[in-house]
Amino acid sequence: MEKCSTVFLFFLAMLLALAATACTTPANAENSTLPAATLATSQVTQTPVGDRTTYTDPFAYCSAVGTIDTPDSLYTGVPLPDSIIQGFLKAAGLQNNGEPMELLQKSTIWRCMNKSVYVCNFGANLPCDSKADTNKNPTQAMQDFCKANQDAVGIPMSITGHATIYFWGCVKDTPKLLQQIEQVDAAGYITNIWYKLPANP
Repeated sequence: MEKCSTVFLFFLAMLLALAATACTTPANAENSTLPAATLATSQVTQTPVGDRTTYTDPFAYCSAVGTIDTPDSLYTGVPLPDSIIQGFLKAAGLQNNGEPMELLQKSTIWRCMNKSVYVCNFGANLPCDSKADTNKNPTQAMQDFCKANQDAVGIPMSITGHATIYFWGCVKDTPKLLQQIEQVDAAGYITNIWYKLPANP
């Protein structure tokens, strides 16, 4: 009986040893192979390449860029979409003026200010593509005009320039700034020649 007990205990010890080996071997294998793979995975990150989203819709473009005088390379749409032309005609009350679309295409420009689309048509010598002239000092051309036209009530815009925000006259032979006649917007343009368009004109 004692011999049988001894054999039984021997086999029990062998079974326990085998079980311990089976449990520890996968763990050791896991410890020897997974850390490198895990480390490599944890080091994979996205590399920012900058926001180069482009836009074909001028309203979405202006909403994205905020304020810009001339559309840049991020705008890839039609240079002057019909939506802007129609928006301008509606804003200016010129829907039925009969002006050919081809002429409007050549004489209209747009820009972005404060996330909105603004449009201007050159029309009768309007300085759409010029910043407002806020200079309060008379030019040489004004001085020459007043010397030749003393006490002139007003100096014509062909002399002062169409971008000036002031009305000039002559006091004897000297140019004089008589009053401010235009306002300047946040981007530096004459306010009343630019029309803000709604997002869905």
